[in-house]
Amino acid sequence: MAIELLNRTLTSETKQAPAADPANSRVGSDVFGRIGTLETRLARNLREIDAAQAVRYRVFVEEMGATIEPEAMRLRRDIDSYDAICDHLLVVDNAIDGEIEDQIVGTYRLLRQSVAEANGGFYSTSEFDIAPLLARHPDKQFMELGRSCVLPEYRTKRTVELLWQGNWAYALKHGVNAMFGCASFPGVRPEEHALALSFLHHNALVKDEWMVHALPDLNRNMDLMPAEAINPRQALSAMPPLVKGYLRLGAMIGMGAVVDQAFNTTDVLIVLPIASISGRYINYFGADAGRFAN
Repeated sequence: MAIELLNRTLTSETKQAPAADPANSRVGSDVFGRIGTLETRLARNLREIDAAQAVRYRVFVEEMGATIEPEAMRLRRDIDSYDAICDHLLVVDNAIDGEIEDQIVGTYRLLRQSVAEANGGFYSTSEFDIAPLLARHPDKQFMELGRSCVLPEYRTKRTVELLWQGNWAYALKHGVNAMFGCASFPGVRPEEHALALSFLHHNALVKDEWMVHALPDLNRNMDLMPAEAINPRQALSAMPPLVKGYLRLGAMIGMGAVVDQAFNTTDVLIVLPIASISGRYINYFGADAGRFAN
C-alpha cells in the first residue's frame, strides 16, 4: 500500500525526562485515532515534549550525525526555539509498561501559519523563500510539518497510518489548506542523489501559484541528469521513504535543494495543498478524519 511513506523514517529510543509540572500543560486530551494499543494525539505537557526531543536526539544526532548546540548535547535533546510554539504530534503505545517517556514511539512537529506569524515565522524560511508562496494565497491557511521520528521497531504501516491520521485530523480541525516542510536526503553531497533529485526536478516540481525557491545563496541545482537518462523505478527506489510517501499523497517539490551542514542532510521542500491530496487517501483516512477515530 502506498501509505508506507514513513515506514523507515528517522527515529530512535526514548530517554527519561524530568517530572511533569501540571502548570506546564499546553493542551488537553486530544486523541486523533487509535489502532490496537497505539494512539495518536498531541503532547499534553512539557514532559511529553521533552520525551519527544529525546527521541529526536537519538535520531538526528546519534543516528544521522547532526551537530547541535553544546547545551542540547549535554541534555541529550534535540531542541530549538520552535519547540515552544509548535504542537507536537505523538504516537503512543499504551501496551508498554512504564512512564510516558517509555511509551512515545513516534512524533511530528506541527506549526500553523497564525502561530508562526505571531512568533517570527516558519522554520523552513531559513532555507527556502516561503514569503511569496504565502503572499499568493492570502485566503489559505498553511501548516509546516517537521521533525518526523519513529522508533525502529515501530516503523510499520500502523504507525505511519496513525501519524498521517493525526496530521490529517489536525489540519481539518484548524482549517488548514496546505502543508509544507523540509524533507531530507542523507549527506551533504547532492550529486550523490543525482538520480532521485533529477527525477523530482523533472516530474514533481511545483508550478505556477505554488512555486517556491531555495534561498539564492543556499540553492543547489537538482537538475543533475537529463530527463531521458532517468529510470523512474530506480529513482523512486533511491528516494527516502518520507519523500516517496509525500509524492504518493500528491505533494510537489520546491525548486532547488539546500545542504544543511549541521544536520548532515540535503533538504528539499515539500508542498502539499489539501486539494491535491489523492482521493484514495482521503477516502482511506476519511473526509472527516474518522478512519481511526475513537
